Amino acid sequence: MIMSSIKQLKKEVAPFEKNDSNKSIMQLITTILPLIILWFAAYWSLSVSYWLTIPITIVAGLFVIRTFIIFHDCCHGSFFKNRQLNNIIGTITGVITLTPYMQWKQSHSIHHATSSNLDKRGTGDIWTLTVNEYAEAPWYTRLSYRLYRNPFVLFGIGPIAVFLIQQRFNRRGAKRTERLNTYLINILIVALYTGLCLLVGWKAFVMIQLPIFYIATMLGIWLFYVQHTFEDSYFEKEDEWSYVQAAVEGSSYYQLPLVLQWFTGNIGFHHVHHLSPRVPNYYLEDAHNATPPLQKATTITLKTSFKSIRFRLWDEEGKKFISFRQFKQQERQNQRIINEPKPSAAVQMDLK
Repeated sequence: MIMSSIKQLKKEVAPFEKNDSNKSIMQLITTILPLIILWFAAYWSLSVSYWLTIPITIVAGLFVIRTFIIFHDCCHGSFFKNRQLNNIIGTITGVITLTPYMQWKQSHSIHHATSSNLDKRGTGDIWTLTVNEYAEAPWYTRLSYRLYRNPFVLFGIGPIAVFLIQQRFNRRGAKRTERLNTYLINILIVALYTGLCLLVGWKAFVMIQLPIFYIATMLGIWLFYVQHTFEDSYFEKEDEWSYVQAAVEGSSYYQLPLVLQWFTGNIGFHHVHHLSPRVPNYYLEDAHNATPPLQKATTITLKTSFKSIRFRLWDEEGKKFISFRQFKQQERQNQRIINEPKPSAAVQMDLK
């Protein structure tokens, strides 16, 4: 796409870099309150049939995703104008989403500053190798990468590994405030879950909370994955990397049905969010519609997004993601070229 300058794009998006306290409060009410009601409705449904409980927990899981979007905005300081209020709401929603607020805020800010930069991968993003890196990697790294990129591992084991285990510990070098926030959220999670177990019984708690957890975390990882893993994405080395191109070309516009767009807090307008994290979720669509260059971002739909599952390696030469199968085909083709018999010196003289 033809890129506008950073200043021009920033100028066009600037009017949407504001929060509306009334909208934020209403979003909290229409997210947290239904989640609580659905949780206890799921408990009531257990006395009728677990087949009734399952659809209720699925909808509750979607509300947890919407809660995470509020948490996400608090991390960027875009949900409320008051910094302390963002921290308080971020911590509370961090308990609901099993995510340490200060820790995630730090790693996610690094993700925004380094997204699509091949020289600065590894913090707050999906593990991505280039074709050359994978080709030169030892067998154990290849095996680890293939396991990591397997959909069963990424979306099946991933939620447990990330949300239940990894996020319960502080990162190395974390500051005192960040460490204390992680401890606080862990304590509050234990207190909340213990209270619910005492209230409804541990079996009922597991039958309700487990599907809610899996729906929310699995779809959350999927959203993050698909919005940066599409065929014609953008990755460059540090000396050629551009923040604007990383935002608009390295993040997709995930065009979802309206009901899913609502539950996911407009995060499908991910290119807008990466360009300007200060835009709260309820203004992302407005910013997209008011800024023509942003409308040229790669658009993926619910149907086409499933193609991203087979995109595993970044091809620096072709500037696109490829599958492991395509990598094998490239390897065989390169091997054939190497093994092709070269013309003898006499034949080369005749050709001249």
